[in-house]
Amino acid sequence: MRSWERPAVPSLAALGHGTAERPSVHDVRRDGRAVLPTGPVASMYTCGITPYDATHLGHAFTYLAFDTLTRVWLDAGLEVRTAMNSTDVDDPLLERAARDGVDWRELAQSQQQLFRDDMAALRILPPDSWVAVTERIAPIADAVRRMLDTGDAYALPVEGDEGRVDVLFDTTRQRQFRMGAGSRTDDAEMLELTREFGGDPDRPGKRSPLDPLLWRAERPGEPAWESPLGRGRPGWHVECTVIAMAELGAPFTVAAGGRDLRFPHQEMQGHHALALGAPMFSEARLNAGLVAFEGEKMSKSRGNLVLVSRLREQGARPAALRLALLDHHWREDWEWTAPQLARAEARLDRWLAWAATPPDDPSLDDSVVPWLRVTLHDDLNTPAALQAVDAFIERAPADEGSLAAIDALLGIDLRSRAVEL
Repeated sequence: MRSWERPAVPSLAALGHGTAERPSVHDVRRDGRAVLPTGPVASMYTCGITPYDATHLGHAFTYLAFDTLTRVWLDAGLEVRTAMNSTDVDDPLLERAARDGVDWRELAQSQQQLFRDDMAALRILPPDSWVAVTERIAPIADAVRRMLDTGDAYALPVEGDEGRVDVLFDTTRQRQFRMGAGSRTDDAEMLELTREFGGDPDRPGKRSPLDPLLWRAERPGEPAWESPLGRGRPGWHVECTVIAMAELGAPFTVAAGGRDLRFPHQEMQGHHALALGAPMFSEARLNAGLVAFEGEKMSKSRGNLVLVSRLREQGARPAALRLALLDHHWREDWEWTAPQLARAEARLDRWLAWAATPPDDPSLDDSVVPWLRVTLHDDLNTPAALQAVDAFIERAPADEGSLAAIDALLGIDLRSRAVEL
């Protein structure tokens, strides 16, 4: 699937600043810090959108967090490979299309384009591979068939129609890690989250209430594809597993997503990968914090969304939106308020004024580069990085290295006229 245009990323090494250290970031699987990657290649799979109600600030905060990690990896001189999916067929998308009286394919395509536009405006680096689930139906079905063959999955008749069967993943089977270990989730919480995220824990015939759907047999009025499993469509978790393993191999460095994906989504990805023969799905799991609005988590189900496109239509500069989001630590849960955008707009104006002022002493040997590197190496501490720039511009003139670093590491190109719009 077509991605969006990649913004240029300056090389600080080419300007004589060498390369940075690899970052130390919080890994959910370890419940502690890890310096990543451990090898010469950094690879990351980020769970993408279900394309309706795109792009809200919760989306933007998540993708900006992992955009920052990508930029820090590039500054460390690493080869970086990234992939992302788009869940362009799923129950919530189908329900929204039915509610609005539109074809689900048209809804998905229009929302994917809106997402492209928003990501490009925010200067988020696009994934090397952006893959729609509908592009990979056959390999996903094949992976489900393999799990049936190995006993990691089982067929369950559709209630009221014994001729059709769904395929479910068997979470009771003993594997390398116990269920919940990768997401640090206990039994009671796993059951609660399974119910919250549509796992149908009370369905008769399931070996465990936690068993997720791998393949849904065709229901009247729903999209379906031919497969050796019968006509149907994939379940949510296995889609990401198959796409990530095809694009990046397994294990790759980081499985990334919002904190609300920790269980069951990322947990099931890890167990599906083990069932498909991988020694591990990913080296680490990173979860971005959640964004609230008007006292509750921003979510499509609640309808309390603040959309990037709407803020842009109202005159918010994308660079200011980026600064407003970067002013929160990537693992922090926080609440959006209008004054935050006003403060970010004012900060952007100060930075632009500094960048436009010729240096008093061009020979001054000072740069914000080391300050940005030390703050971002420390668990991607973007609020501290912004404060470092604030302090630097009060005492030093603009220089090429500092301008390039602010662009390369924070994604704010103060030398472009576009940033003022």
